[in-house]
Amino acid sequence: MDSKTLSSRLRELVKFLGTVKGDLANVTGPPSLLAPSSVVEVGHCWAQRPSVFSAPALEPNPQKRALLVLRWFLIALRSQLYIGVDHTTNNKTKPTTQTSIRKPLNAFLGELFLASWTDTENSKSTTHLVAEQVSHHPPITAMHVADRAHGVRADGYARVEMTFNGSVNIRQVGHATLRVDRYDEDYLVPLPDVKVRGFLGGCMYPEISGVYHVVGSSGWVSEVRFWGEGMLRGKRNSFEARVYHRDDAQKTAVYEVKGCWNEGWTVKDCGTGEVLEVYDVDAPENEPVPMEVEAVEAQDPWESRRAWGEVLEGLRAGDMRAVVAEKSKIEQAQRQMRASEATRGVTGAAVLSVAAGRGA
Repeated sequence: MDSKTLSSRLRELVKFLGTVKGDLANVTGPPSLLAPSSVVEVGHCWAQRPSVFSAPALEPNPQKRALLVLRWFLIALRSQLYIGVDHTTNNKTKPTTQTSIRKPLNAFLGELFLASWTDTENSKSTTHLVAEQVSHHPPITAMHVADRAHGVRADGYARVEMTFNGSVNIRQVGHATLRVDRYDEDYLVPLPDVKVRGFLGGCMYPEISGVYHVVGSSGWVSEVRFWGEGMLRGKRNSFEARVYHRDDAQKTAVYEVKGCWNEGWTVKDCGTGEVLEVYDVDAPENEPVPMEVEAVEAQDPWESRRAWGEVLEGLRAGDMRAVVAEKSKIEQAQRQMRASEATRGVTGAAVLSVAAGRGA
């Protein structure tokens, strides 16, 4: 799709969204603006770099562990929010080839996504992800990420609420907790609210604003302030973070992190002034490791890529007629199944709820 066609369709979308009242989360976007993946895949952002996920378990110093958890949180943001974008062409070295973000498919109730990642070169870590759509009205996605060998796991849920007032406002109701068994330590991790900008310019992009906190049970807190383009002449996707101890009334920072979460940032030791890291999101050494999933034909019918298989093929091929037809089949089948369950008084047990009950 060329830029003029995309821009025209985005303008049509703006007109449509302006007529919708209330929550947009369950509104289906135009097929041409859909990403070839379901919302249940979004949790992969936290698992796709196993060495980053397991790093806190290998650090004995509690304030450094807090910094590593903050690092994991920041690194995940691009994959979490720049959905449907090919990062091999949308980066700071090729600014003229930016691609608009796209809306993931609305997951159906009970939809699953199972995947794993293994870092064979660095920490030899393996992460496993289980994500499930546990509610459809309102839409709620639950996820569990674990590195069993290092005793690190994350559990979270998100209910997404969307409204439109010139930008799409995405409010994420929910949170995640990160557990590090070796140090009997837990972290409360926020899910930032997002604005989708760039409709009229033909290139939609996400922007976070406001202040969020990653809070550790050891007392260390990471305070992150986000702002973006047009805010006090800011640069897109900008942030500043500081790590301090909650018992310090002055909130004296031991580390400061500054930069753009879609490009890179600098980490500084506030005590010595030493630059500890210059992180480049696009550096080859920071690429995610390959994702491992079952072949589609071997997946359970409830697994996302098998269930949406024909739709995903149509999106990748740009065959919007096939996308609409196949998507309608799935949605109609889901409605009929749920109506039948309601008539019979049957409800299914969520996989993640069952696993939690068994102490998984």
